[in-house]
Amino acid sequence: MIHPILLCGGSGTRLWPLSRKSYPKQFAKLMGDGSLFQASARRLSGDGFAAPLVVTGDPFRFIVTEQLAQVEQAAMGILIEPEGRNTAPAILAAALWIAKTDPGALMLVAPSDHVIPDTDAFATTVQAAVQRAKSGDLVTFGIMPTRPETGYGYLELATGADADANTPQSLARFVEKPDAGRAAKMLAAGNFLWNAGIFLFTAEAIIAAYEAHAPALLTAVTEALNKADPDLGFTRLDPAAWSKADDISVDYAIMEKANNLAVMPFGAGWSDLGGWDAVWMESGPDAQGNVCSDNATAIDCKDTLLRSETDGLQLVGIGLDNIVAIAMGDAVLVADKSKAQRVKEAVDALKAKGSSQAVQLPRDYRPWGWYESLVIGGRFQVKRIVVNPGASLSLQSHHHRSEHWIVVEGTAKIIVDDTVQLISENQSVYIPLGAVHRMENPGKVPMVLIEVQTGSYLGEDDIIRYEDIYARG
Repeated sequence: MIHPILLCGGSGTRLWPLSRKSYPKQFAKLMGDGSLFQASARRLSGDGFAAPLVVTGDPFRFIVTEQLAQVEQAAMGILIEPEGRNTAPAILAAALWIAKTDPGALMLVAPSDHVIPDTDAFATTVQAAVQRAKSGDLVTFGIMPTRPETGYGYLELATGADADANTPQSLARFVEKPDAGRAAKMLAAGNFLWNAGIFLFTAEAIIAAYEAHAPALLTAVTEALNKADPDLGFTRLDPAAWSKADDISVDYAIMEKANNLAVMPFGAGWSDLGGWDAVWMESGPDAQGNVCSDNATAIDCKDTLLRSETDGLQLVGIGLDNIVAIAMGDAVLVADKSKAQRVKEAVDALKAKGSSQAVQLPRDYRPWGWYESLVIGGRFQVKRIVVNPGASLSLQSHHHRSEHWIVVEGTAKIIVDDTVQLISENQSVYIPLGAVHRMENPGKVPMVLIEVQTGSYLGEDDIIRYEDIYARG
């Protein structure tokens, strides 16, 4: 049995404005009907796979459970990182968690934001690496390069190893992201693979590697797990102990030092969607090289990506060549496709200006559903709120605002002080300033309401919670 370890704590700034810190790319619908996280969960499921162990951050814990439920899966466990410390601590925490019950268990560690179209070919490749991993080696997966890519790290095969082999090969070394000239030479040499960041090993083998090459990291992460708190089915790693762990990748901490490495070649297609240029490539451009979303139109364009991520917002490009244009309700990106890797600079510039668009989507996801602001004025705000079936907001009150709720879809159970009532479509209720209130969705379909807030201060921190089924403070 193979235990999938899904890493999904990254911020994905290179795919701004669709991917932001509040809702990074692994949870977005970038390719196909589901999210990249859901595609990863599906790919690492079925015969021979246990339920996944997920390592993520606190803001995403309910997104993880909801998206897994949507694909009819449930996690074996969800480890909550107090803060992002890169892949080395995250993978070690997963290994220690697995080793508590089965030290010899096989772990398949995978980022949750990659695209691997041929699931069957990948499963076959994983099975081909199982015996090598069971023998105690650390198996990394290398992708057959198709171009002189400068955005990936590389794996150099040992002398005599075969990049086309269907069995694990000996690995000479890890190579940092190269410049264009070096990448071209490595592609021509034929003995280099892209580093996919996917690994297969036993829990005891990787823990032994930490003991040998990163003992301080082992001490800190072990303490963080030993002092972890259970919370509504999640496991919260101890913040104080976790803060002692180095912020370091597993490549630097372990893989570049270990002597029991092997690489499993994979040539059936892979992308980490590390930029909009990669999304363009993986989306299958038409005869003119264009990719357009449903709400986008290209006229006399060439090699261009046009995506409108907002219903009702039409994006039209005329006479564009090699351009990326991504439109959302609150932000638009226009860039030369060859400069797509510089999107992070835009995020940094917006942060410096204090723009919320740098990190926050207009749609704010919560454990019970989501909301978005429709209109914001000096002393009022209008929101659309969607509450999932069976979900409930916290019992709360506000110091500075009153609210008016109008149900437009479904039925809401409303509590205002001592009054409990059911409100159906086209009915409304007023929440006075200071009143203790809660809304629930008792139905089987999502409940949608329009909220009109009025008051001197409308910030999200004007909430006093008395009860919360999601254990938020």
